[in-house]
Amino acid sequence: MKKFAILFAAMISMAQMSAATNDAAVNNEATNAEPPAAAVAAAEDDYNSSSLLEKTDTKINKHWAVFDDGFYLGMGIKHNWDAINNSFEVGFLNIVGIKYSSLHGQTISLGAGIHHRSYSMKRPGMLVRDDHGVVIPSVYPSENVDVIKDRSSNLNLWAIQFPLIFRQHIAGKCDISVGGILNWNMYARVDNHYEMNKIDHDTHYKGLKQNKVNFDVIGSLTWNEFGIYCRYTPGKFFKENNGPEIKNTWTMGLILGL
Repeated sequence: MKKFAILFAAMISMAQMSAATNDAAVNNEATNAEPPAAAVAAAEDDYNSSSLLEKTDTKINKHWAVFDDGFYLGMGIKHNWDAINNSFEVGFLNIVGIKYSSLHGQTISLGAGIHHRSYSMKRPGMLVRDDHGVVIPSVYPSENVDVIKDRSSNLNLWAIQFPLIFRQHIAGKCDISVGGILNWNMYARVDNHYEMNKIDHDTHYKGLKQNKVNFDVIGSLTWNEFGIYCRYTPGKFFKENNGPEIKNTWTMGLILGL
């Protein structure tokens, strides 16, 4: 009887140990089990929403940019006034600007830069200014080449320019641009130089009555930030009856970065 009681107690103890082991296994399986489908879907939605938001913010930031570009050097190819021998221009189209890119090859920009243009008069002509500030054609004191040497007469203009440019990507590294430029012609001057009887003579006429504002049209073709451009100035250099009628000027040259 005593042996039977001991055997029965041992069987109960083994049964309890087996039940504990099964409970632990069930708890472990519950811990490692996959979460419900609804919870998974909600988590994926939250992740996708946050990822989309980050991509959208990045794309918006890439649309807009502050930049500087457009150094150029050009020569005049056509002038309406026959007394002009040649002209050249140099400047920086955008010292600072802001541009918007569609990220599909189109860019539009608005900037501010500086511009200098110089017109050289044909010999024997030169420009002078009368007492009323009117610029008029004149001649050197002598036509004798042995007396007058190193002659030059230039009409110079300095301006602040505001270009509005549309740029279209064509293929590879090739782009085409077209736009308009508003010029504020802040300063103009006539510079004359000649040597007579081995003495240098320099005269500078300031206070000219140039048109303070005019409008240009520009177009360019660039490859890898290097290209050629053409610029057309339809407006008059001087105000009415205050100087020679210089207008319809065409310039062509090289440009970097546009």
